[in-house]
Amino acid sequence: MSTRRIATLSGLAAGTVVLTACSSPLNRSSEAELKAAVRNAVQREVTDSQSHALPRQTQRESTAQTLGLSERVMEQLRTEYDPGGYLTQLTSKEEGASSEGASAIRFLLSDDLFGNRPQVLGVSLERAIKGAVRHNLNVEVARFGPAQREADVVAALAAFDWAFVSELSWQDTDTPTSSLPIPDLGGGRMIVSSDQTVTGSAGLERTFLTGGRFSVKQQYAYTDTRQGSFGVISEPNPSTAAGLVAELNQPLLQGFGSDTNLAEVRTRENAERRAISSLKQTLIATVTEVEDAYWDLVQANQDVVILSKLLERGIKVRDDIKVRSILDADPAQIADAVASVERRRADVLRAQRAVRAASDRLKLLMGDPRLPIGGELVLVPTDSALDEAMEFSLYDSLTTAIANRPEIEQAILGIDDASIRQTVARNARLPQLDLRAQLAMVGFEDSADEATNDQFKREFIDNFLFGLLFRQPLGNRANEAGYRRARLDRLQSVVQYRRAVQQAVADVRAALDDVVTNYRLIDQARTSRLAAAEALRTLLVKKELSQGGYTVERLNLELNQQAALAAAEQAETRALLDYNRAVARLHAAMGTSLERNRINFIVPDANQLIEGEAVIDDPAAP
Repeated sequence: MSTRRIATLSGLAAGTVVLTACSSPLNRSSEAELKAAVRNAVQREVTDSQSHALPRQTQRESTAQTLGLSERVMEQLRTEYDPGGYLTQLTSKEEGASSEGASAIRFLLSDDLFGNRPQVLGVSLERAIKGAVRHNLNVEVARFGPAQREADVVAALAAFDWAFVSELSWQDTDTPTSSLPIPDLGGGRMIVSSDQTVTGSAGLERTFLTGGRFSVKQQYAYTDTRQGSFGVISEPNPSTAAGLVAELNQPLLQGFGSDTNLAEVRTRENAERRAISSLKQTLIATVTEVEDAYWDLVQANQDVVILSKLLERGIKVRDDIKVRSILDADPAQIADAVASVERRRADVLRAQRAVRAASDRLKLLMGDPRLPIGGELVLVPTDSALDEAMEFSLYDSLTTAIANRPEIEQAILGIDDASIRQTVARNARLPQLDLRAQLAMVGFEDSADEATNDQFKREFIDNFLFGLLFRQPLGNRANEAGYRRARLDRLQSVVQYRRAVQQAVADVRAALDDVVTNYRLIDQARTSRLAAAEALRTLLVKKELSQGGYTVERLNLELNQQAALAAAEQAETRALLDYNRAVARLHAAMGTSLERNRINFIVPDANQLIEGEAVIDDPAAP
């Protein structure tokens, strides 16, 4: 079964090739200006970055060492406050329902809609992406586009196929005529001639790429005269006439040439390429959305762990305040502690709901039939976000985007379509001048066999026709307007190409800015979390040393510091995940998301779709 591997067009080179390949109706200077506009659209956007083409790395300054903070602070707090050791267990990298991380998180989730403890399944980012590429319904819909457009191309090419044509008719006629008056016998009288005729023909015809139409037909006419004019019946009767007729109708001006007559084929070929590009665009968007949903699920799971820790810490402090009601805790202080705990309990419930929502979103994007949306299985991420510096070059990123973005390839195809329409419109301005030539060899005998033999003796050439048809509308306003519109459409397509290039450049710059900024924010968020942890640890140490000498105010301060630490932990998680999201968006902006995830882009033909072949061909896939 054949597949067509698609090679991506490079932006500037492809644009120049497309324009060169088209038969342009513009004059040379206008054509040169159009090509220059395409080249300049790219050059203008990469000029500044070209002088700084050397790659560099994302950088950040660690302020934790300056503040004297370290991970020992967080490790100490984890040991004392991590309920059930869930945070530690969630670092498991195994995949599947039996993984420690997946098993741990299920005890922090609320019951499912069946009233049971939820069942969980650990899923890696790679499995989520590969599952979406194979089963996502948006991708499934887009997969049909190239095969449908390929069928359109075949249908357009079929206009130039040979066609078998035949015709058969029967006719019975009674024709009244008047005779001349005869001397001494009186005036004329009406005479009716009566005959029946059976005609038939069979042959081949074809339209050529030049626009001409050629046909060759074998014709027969069987005639049986029952009564002739004036009562005279010709011989032979019945009779058969045979004729071999070859005919050519060829436009010489309007409608002449392959550029005009193949226009429909070429535009449909471009539509096929556009469908392939659209499929790639859908795949890139789906992969990026899956990665974003995966990190949302990681965030939701981390929030459940962090807020569950916060709730456990709050319950312990609330109980301490209740105990001190016999000493210095008044009812208002106790009620405030209870309210704080209940708010935290509500936050945990919302976080549990967020986990289920994020899991459903990821299942919807994956579209895996083994993970039905209506099921109560909760997906749990088994991959952690990466915290690694990335090497980048703005110039390389821009040129990669221009070479790989499906939107730019579609804009190039738009220029080609406009050029084809302009070629057709220019030809339509010409006068109509058609050549018609016809040659017929005939035979006439009693039977069809004898008439056919007589025909090929070439004793008679019944018809030799050579003619010209000329037509020119006065003013030719409709065709001139159509040509003017086609020129404007082509100029507009170049502007649309420039817009696509600018949008690609803007997307790459924004994504790179996010990558650089979010990488720096990771350290800031981590330092803030360590500082908050140190503040809470100090309070706890003083609380232990005081041996019951602490006050309600100090317990309230502990509650506030617990909330500050939880917020700092969530902020650090968000910063790390935002960095990973920014990297994914950068690859999407450059059009390299499939290569980054080792997905080979293969366009299936109609047979593969019918047989259910997959879009990807991944050697590592099971």
